[in-house]
Amino acid sequence: MKRRKFLVTALFLGPGVLLTSTQRLQAQSAQGMQKFEQLSKDLNLTPQQKVQLIPILEAEAPKVKMIKSDTSLSMMQKMEQLKAVHDRTDPQVKSILSPEQYQKLQAMRKAEVQETIRKKLHP
Repeated sequence: MKRRKFLVTALFLGPGVLLTSTQRLQAQSAQGMQKFEQLSKDLNLTPQQKVQLIPILEAEAPKVKMIKSDTSLSMMQKMEQLKAVHDRTDPQVKSILSPEQYQKLQAMRKAEVQETIRKKLHP
C-alpha cells in the first residue's frame, strides 16, 4: 500500500520525487547509483519508469549483496540464487519496461553472467 501511494504521488509530482528517490538510492550505495544511472541510460528510461523501478531495486539490493558476500556459496550457487531474486522481481520490471527495453535488459543480464564466469575462469 505504501509503495502504491508513493508511486501515485511520484506520478503527480514528477521529477522532484525522482530526485528524492534517486538521492535515497545514492545514499544506499554510490556504486548502486552509478549502476542505476548506467542502466537508465542504456535502456533509455523515462522519468516515470525510473520512479517505478527504484523501489524494486532498493528492495532487491540487500538480497543481492547478501548473496554476493556469502563465502559459503559456490559461484554456481550464487548465480542460481541471484537468478531466483531476479525471477521474483521480473514480473514487476517487465510491466514497467517496454518490450524492447525488457529484451535489452535480459541481454545485459546474460552478458553480465557470461562476464562473471569468464573472470572466474580466467582471473
